[in-house]
Amino acid sequence: MSHKVKAVVVMAKDAPVELVTIVVPDPGPGEALVDILTCGVCHTDLHYKHGGIGDEFPYLLGHEATGVVSAIGDGVSEVAVGDRVILNWRAVCGQCRACAKGQPQYCFNTANATQKMTLEDGTELSPALGIGAFAEKTLVAAGQCTKVDDDVDPAAVGLLGCGVMAGIGAAMNTGEIKRGESVAVIGCGGVGIAAIAGAKLAGATTIVAVDIDDEKLEMAKKIGATHTVNSRKEDAVAGIQSHTKGFGADVVIEAVGRPETYKQAFYGRDLAGRVVLVGVPSPEMQLELPLLDVFGRGGSLKSSWYGDCLPSRDFPMLVEQYKLGRLDLDAFVTERIGLGDIEAAFTKMGEGKVLRSVVEL
Repeated sequence: MSHKVKAVVVMAKDAPVELVTIVVPDPGPGEALVDILTCGVCHTDLHYKHGGIGDEFPYLLGHEATGVVSAIGDGVSEVAVGDRVILNWRAVCGQCRACAKGQPQYCFNTANATQKMTLEDGTELSPALGIGAFAEKTLVAAGQCTKVDDDVDPAAVGLLGCGVMAGIGAAMNTGEIKRGESVAVIGCGGVGIAAIAGAKLAGATTIVAVDIDDEKLEMAKKIGATHTVNSRKEDAVAGIQSHTKGFGADVVIEAVGRPETYKQAFYGRDLAGRVVLVGVPSPEMQLELPLLDVFGRGGSLKSSWYGDCLPSRDFPMLVEQYKLGRLDLDAFVTERIGLGDIEAAFTKMGEGKVLRSVVEL
């Protein structure tokens, strides 16, 4: 049997999104059918819309989602019908070279549903990050479902599915922030703000937020930043150093993805400090650094993929921190919208007016 449901797709590069009827099949072996509860509007969805991730249009957008499992296919043991889940795009295979090394957070062969969702005319859809959750129902690999408690706001915890997890994980997993360390975060959009929350959760005592927007810096202070630097008004590196006894931060997280801000991160860290790149650069960008400086400053330069997270490990732990009041996921939910409001949400995102718009179904 198949299911006809409402969903948001983009038919061609830079076309407006459309609310259409799609066809979702019942789950086959290893698959799960999920009734979507909430889905955050993420920059990655906008990248899909602009053709920045691929050209396999039409795309079924949405991926920062919570839902309830309504059916499972043969051989599924990870979840059961009725489970509340957060969807993820790292369903680990357990067999690739990363998994074999005991590093499933880097799995190079993550799973998606085998069957295709389609338009009513049979045109196959490409689900964003293998999820496609701007829909009343979606079909995923069962490993893309992480069971979580159902006594929490799904709109808040669903953001762990991508952007918030990327930021928190950049701080806690990739940056390996330790209690008492100093941290600077360059770029205070959703991911950067989440990195600040992660730094606070990890026990950093000095957290410097850097951005060109005073409103974003005020939000950073509410989330946990102890100091702010408006890099439109003062030099970012000097500003970071001024709040770290002149040395620079132990860890600098770059959440913009540009060569200019990466250089600020590189020179804004202490000797032997760590740089974490979690901002996503565009293909044409190039970085030039004196190799002697790379050698002479020591430390490490890391890139953070999805916050180096392992959903089965990290989602339940962070939901528990949320329930204990140590992680304010509610602060990331700027507005709650419907499926028909996503184009407007993209506009607000581009204007920097929201941390997250969240679709509620």
